[in-house]
Amino acid sequence: MKKSKSKVFRPTAFAFPYIAVTVVFVIVPLILVLVYAFKGADGSFTFDNFAKVFTDADTLSQLAKTIGIAALSTVICLLIAYPVAYILASSPFNKMAILSLLFIIPMWINFMLRIFALQSILNLFGIQKGFWAAIIGLVYDFFPYMLLPIYTVLLNIDKSYGEASRDLGANSVTTFFKVTLPLSLPGVISGISMMFMPVFSSYAITMTMGDMSSNVFGAKIATLFDLHNYGYGSALSFVLLLLVVAVMFIGSYFSGRTAKTLKRGKVL
Repeated sequence: MKKSKSKVFRPTAFAFPYIAVTVVFVIVPLILVLVYAFKGADGSFTFDNFAKVFTDADTLSQLAKTIGIAALSTVICLLIAYPVAYILASSPFNKMAILSLLFIIPMWINFMLRIFALQSILNLFGIQKGFWAAIIGLVYDFFPYMLLPIYTVLLNIDKSYGEASRDLGANSVTTFFKVTLPLSLPGVISGISMMFMPVFSSYAITMTMGDMSSNVFGAKIATLFDLHNYGYGSALSFVLLLLVVAVMFIGSYFSGRTAKTLKRGKVL
């Protein structure tokens, strides 16, 4: 008698629901955005929406302003997050308790509730809605995304590198710039990518805490959809998506390049 083949259960079957959700809620909306981006007011196929993106002075000005806001908030966040991550990684305290209490648990609260609370605190100090209030809101909201990658890399750096540097006569400053900082660059690049990219579409923060001088690119897209200008709004959305993907690939490239350089020992 032939033995019946038993059915082998494959764990990949668990992936099918996630694939279905991805198709319905990610791929299909992206296809709709792309279709509307090439659709004119009369329903005909056109490139005018994309042409307007790169010829409209107001749109280009808004894009340049958004890049400036994203760069400024990213730099400020990096200047604050790196020392904090360095202190946490080198301190003898319960690091996870501090991280959870100060940075992770607040992220469980809806970000708009946190922004409203921050706005109330700033009002107590006489800081009203405006450009710098919006920058403070962006730094406050995205600070954990900059801190955690840097902290993780600093925590995993082999302490023997620093000890070897000091044994060779280097002081603490030289050890930091020649050893610690180069080894932590992958975390810095990851933090910059996670901070820089979402600012483009984080119009809720800038509209709540800022004014017309701090409106980001996402606010213009939201306004166009409110006015039922789906074609131009979709074109801007697609351009924004391409910018985000470009920044992601650039960050991944430099992160990989830095990791290869460190493996070859060229930085140390």
